[in-house]
Amino acid sequence: MTKSALQLSRRAVLAGISAASAAAVLGSRRSRAAGYPSGKFTVTIPTGQGGGAERLARAFDSVWSPLLKQPFEYEFFPGAAGQVGYTLYVQKRPRDGHHLLFGNMGPEMIMYALQKPDYKFPEDYAYFCSVDVDDSTVFVRSDSPFKRIEDVVAEGKKRVVNAGTSRIPHPASIGILSLGDATGAQFNLIPYGGGNPTITSVLNGEVDIGVLPAAGVVRLPDRLRILGIFNAKKNVLTKHTDAPLINAVFNTNIPSLYSSRSWAVHREWADQNPDDMKILETSSAKVFEDQAFKDAFTKTGAPLEVLSYGNREECTEYALAMVELANKYASVLSAKKG
Repeated sequence: MTKSALQLSRRAVLAGISAASAAAVLGSRRSRAAGYPSGKFTVTIPTGQGGGAERLARAFDSVWSPLLKQPFEYEFFPGAAGQVGYTLYVQKRPRDGHHLLFGNMGPEMIMYALQKPDYKFPEDYAYFCSVDVDDSTVFVRSDSPFKRIEDVVAEGKKRVVNAGTSRIPHPASIGILSLGDATGAQFNLIPYGGGNPTITSVLNGEVDIGVLPAAGVVRLPDRLRILGIFNAKKNVLTKHTDAPLINAVFNTNIPSLYSSRSWAVHREWADQNPDDMKILETSSAKVFEDQAFKDAFTKTGAPLEVLSYGNREECTEYALAMVELANKYASVLSAKKG
């Protein structure tokens, strides 16, 4: 498919979402907003407990929960790069507006494109509030012999360099494999099923380097060092690292590769209950205006610079762009798995 055709397809989906939402508003027999929400929220997180997703979600709900006047409970379903959690959420959880999903759109839409699970986006679920924009990085432990990203590439031209990653379908994985293709360096991806295990693998020397979003890495400035950033334009983390943009070092044209976590809800419920959906959308947007959220987020150790609100349309556009990216790099990911 051509680039223009892909863009047309994405616009068509976005237009369809707007049309469906408008039709739902017109077809709504009565407003149910007055009684919503009527109970606790149960949140499915398609990764393991104790990771970056949970930390961010809990920081967010510390402000969102009082706004909605309901508590939040979490359930964690790691496995198959997120497919287990998404499949369970879409197919097993009640479509009642009280069951939400908190997902990492970047890697999980790449997983969706590559693994072709038994659910559909955007037909089955709708992302409606993205929380962050977290650039992918290449990093090492502080005492690593690799001092610069150039050292990593030079070594990769001599031997296969093992790279720890949270999962194969991930923007950071695309980044390091693309760097290898562009420079002739050899990288072997080893998935560890989450950011924390990946960081541990770097710290204990199981792998030569790690590739992860920046927020989890800068939490350990005395133990980890970022060597390069997969952002095509700028480094928003200058307060935390002086690592260069990888494209600037190697004169490559690798796209900006970042993760973006977002809240999601069943699409069917959202379209059938537009007034209630509006409550979720407006209240979640208000969280970003509250200093208490920023304070709670800072306590997780992640940099405030990665916080970034995105509405439903922006989330959908990003998610579809990740599908396009996954399709573009599918052969690279499938050919060089660890």
